[in-house]
Amino acid sequence: MSSSEPVRVPLDPGVAAAQLSDSLDETGVRGRVLDPAVRPLRAGMRALGRARTVRFVPAGTAGENPYDDMIDFIDSVLPGEVVVIAAGGSDRSACWGELFSAAAKGRGAAGVVCDGYVRDRGKVLELGFPVFARGTRPIDYRARMRVAAVQEPVTCGGVLVAPGDLVLAEDDGIVSVPRSREAEVASRAEARLATESDVLSDLLGGARLREVWERYRVL
Repeated sequence: MSSSEPVRVPLDPGVAAAQLSDSLDETGVRGRVLDPAVRPLRAGMRALGRARTVRFVPAGTAGENPYDDMIDFIDSVLPGEVVVIAAGGSDRSACWGELFSAAAKGRGAAGVVCDGYVRDRGKVLELGFPVFARGTRPIDYRARMRVAAVQEPVTCGGVLVAPGDLVLAEDDGIVSVPRSREAEVASRAEARLATESDVLSDLLGGARLREVWERYRVL
C-alpha cells in the first residue's frame, strides 16, 4: 500500500457507535467500548478508521531527541487511519497537541483517540481535527513521557486495540472492532441501521412500542 492510498473502512459511515456496540454484543464480542472518560474535545466530533497505535510510558529524563519517535510515527500515518494513543491514563503531561494534529490532518488521518491528555485545545478545535482524550494539560511530555512502542497491540481506555482494528469515535463513546470479526459485525451494524430507520418511522407514526418491538426485535 502506498503512503497516499486511503485505508479502506468496510462500514457504512452512517452507522452509530451504539449500533456498532449492539452488533458486537450480538456476535458475542463484549468489552469493546473504551472508558467513557475519553471524550471528544468538542461535541459533534467523529472519527472512523483503522487504528494506528502508539504507547507512551513515564520517562525519567528528556533524552537527546525526545520527539524523534513521534515524528517518525506521525509521518507513517496513512489516510483514513485513527491514531490510538495508549498512555495508561497518565496525567504527567499531554501526549498530543496542535502541531501533531496539523501533521496528522495533513497526512489524512481520521482523528486521534488518547486515553491520556492533550493540549492546545483551542488551536486543535480551530483545525477541525477530531481529538478524543481524558482532558487537557498544557505540559510538554519531554522528560515526563516517552514512546515505548508503535504499531503493536495496546490497551487504550481499558480496551485492547491492535493495529488495523476498526475504530469509531463519536459523542456516544468509542468502539473498537477486532479486525478478525469486522465483516460480521459491520454486516450486522448496517442491517441494524436500516432496520432502526423503519422502527423510528413506525414509532413516530404512532405505533405502540410493544408492537414495534415484536415486529423488529430492535430497540
